Amino acid sequence: MRIGLLTWAYPPEKSGLSRAAREITQALAQAGHDVRVFTMDRRMRERDGAVEVIGCGLRDGSLAARMRKVAGAGHVVGPLAFLRAVRAEHARRPFDVIEATNWYAPALAIALFGPAPLATRNSTPAATSAATATSLRDRFDRRVGMAFERWSARRGALISNTALHAEKIAALYGVPGPGADHAVIGLSLPPGIAARGQAAAYPTATPVELLFVGRDEHRKGFDALLGALAILGEEAQAGTLDAFRLTIVGVTDDALAGLPPSARAHARCFHRVDEQTLHDLMATAHVVVAPSRYESFGLVYQEAMMFGRPVVACAEDPSARLFIGESGAGLLAATCSGPDLADPLRRLIRDPGARAHFAAASRAASGQFTRATLATQTVAAYRTATGSNGSSNRVSSSGRPAPADIAS
Repeated sequence: MRIGLLTWAYPPEKSGLSRAAREITQALAQAGHDVRVFTMDRRMRERDGAVEVIGCGLRDGSLAARMRKVAGAGHVVGPLAFLRAVRAEHARRPFDVIEATNWYAPALAIALFGPAPLATRNSTPAATSAATATSLRDRFDRRVGMAFERWSARRGALISNTALHAEKIAALYGVPGPGADHAVIGLSLPPGIAARGQAAAYPTATPVELLFVGRDEHRKGFDALLGALAILGEEAQAGTLDAFRLTIVGVTDDALAGLPPSARAHARCFHRVDEQTLHDLMATAHVVVAPSRYESFGLVYQEAMMFGRPVVACAEDPSARLFIGESGAGLLAATCSGPDLADPLRRLIRDPGARAHFAAASRAASGQFTRATLATQTVAAYRTATGSNGSSNRVSSSGRPAPADIAS
């Protein structure tokens, strides 16, 4: 198939969305498909192995770049930029299908105007971050983004990473739940991570190393992480807890400014690291801390399990309950709060036997998702989007929404 994939960012930019985009494109390319990526984080055209990467980034200072900062209206700029780029490529070498993330609906214009059928792969929706929008301007902007997500996702085939996530998306967007038009497909991990993780022995050195990878945002449970660090730091200073260190990847030292010295002494931050450094940090970690309130899939869970590292996550996240709780790959905090997160961390810091037990369970639960299965299942979902498998389809053969769908 000739496939286009829309993403706001693509590696080397590091985020869950960019890493997922690369896994999808590389899996499809390795399966023999013609894959072109459209991304907003650059303006040049380049290659990533067999995958063509087409930059759609806006020129600094341009009218479009300034418009992106306008509440509500700014959400139209990206979809229109993607539409122009996709149409130009489609005229040169036509696409069979376009895939896009749901996150702020980059494919909205393509959903409305073609030129090819659309498949939407659902990441964490904007609605899950609504609690962090406090100003009137931000609340309005978020609501427009949520409406655009819903509008775009109602056209074409749908893909979610887990059945629980598919059910959440169905309730939020008013779309079908898991089934023929809403596939459930887990994401894979890069072969390099798999090889490094499988070869990484569990560390025995002290102090106990804790690792957090993520942004300093409410959904990621960063507030709970800092709360737990303050509690554990005070206990370590009092001599009632063994030595430990928390490494935080994805934030600057400024994010720790409000911590007391007893906590700050046990933490270090890396704003950005390359893949090799991230693998090194994972290999030296005794425990991976991932207290997200919600993840559509949770790549960090899968990476930690590939390295055979116990995971401390949050029971509020359905993916954590599925991948960590059911497999026994770690411990779940009852709520995403400092005291509740401190409890399982305290246990693992104190008890090397518990760390070894959960490390073995984590290793046993790893490797559930491969690029081969990702490609096979994704192409099946694309067949639904294009109507070539004989199932019902909400996109016309021209790639435009069917008239009845526009009316609805």
